[in-house]
Amino acid sequence: MTDTQQALILHLASGGEPVVFALSVKAAKSLRNRLPVLMASGGVDTLELEDTNTVAVNFGHVVSAHLDELPSHARVYGSPGRRSSGFGV
Repeated sequence: MTDTQQALILHLASGGEPVVFALSVKAAKSLRNRLPVLMASGGVDTLELEDTNTVAVNFGHVVSAHLDELPSHARVYGSPGRRSSGFGV
């Protein structure tokens, strides 16, 4: 794991833009080994975000998922710099 912020990038079955979550360091480390199992089983998992909020992800609705550095060009949920809470604009 590098010192850069880690993101979970989800491509949903419904299409559209990827959904990007800024993960806490602990969540990123934990998810790294469990992600293939969650994708294969379509399981649901609760993840801690970088801003200390949590999100539940139903991997049964996810086509592909990967961990990467936070992209600079995408809307990111869970980033501490975000002033509003939730998914509202």
